This record gives sequence, structure tokens and C-alpha cells, in this order.
Amino acid sequence: MPTSPSAPAQPSDRKPPPCSFSQFLVSLGSSAMVHLGEAQDPDGGAHKDLALAAHTLNLLSLLRAKTRGNLDADEARLLDALVDELGQKYEAVAGHPLPDTCS
Repeated sequence: MPTSPSAPAQPSDRKPPPCSFSQFLVSLGSSAMVHLGEAQDPDGGAHKDLALAAHTLNLLSLLRAKTRGNLDADEARLLDALVDELGQKYEAVAGHPLPDTCS
């Protein structure tokens, strides 16, 4: 049964994902993919917002710089892969290099 905008949210029986740095990174990566228009948003729609994609990718780059030397090998590989692959995806979608929105 669809809910109206004024209907209170129903509690979910689903368990939340585990709290870990890797899950946090995956969440940011998923958000970047939605902003790039490469994945559906939670409502099933697809929207492209390159400004938000750039900001999310710059946050991942900032995390990589600030956590260098403090991550385990799997976390470091995941973060490097996200920054590199999503940066390439951004350039392909936007048609220009990723701007630095964190300066």
C-alpha cells in the first residue's frame, strides 16, 4: 500500500548495515554513482548532479589523504579503487577533469 507524504514512516524489519569504515566508503561511493546518474536513487529514479558528484568524490579524496597510513590493507585498497574508478567515471560523464570543491 503506497504511503502518502503525510503518513508517518513505518519501522523497518531490516537490520541496518554493519558500522565499519569500509561500509562508510561504500555508502559514499554509492552516493557518487547516484549523483553521476549511473545508479538509481532510493526512490528508483535516476538524476545527474555533477556538483554533488564532484563534492562526494572530493570528500573521498580528502579521506584518502587524511587517513593515509592509518587504514588496514583492505580499507586502503577499497578507498584507492573508489577514488580512482569514480574519478574516471566522473571525467567520462562530465567530459572534464574533476574540480576540487574542497579548497
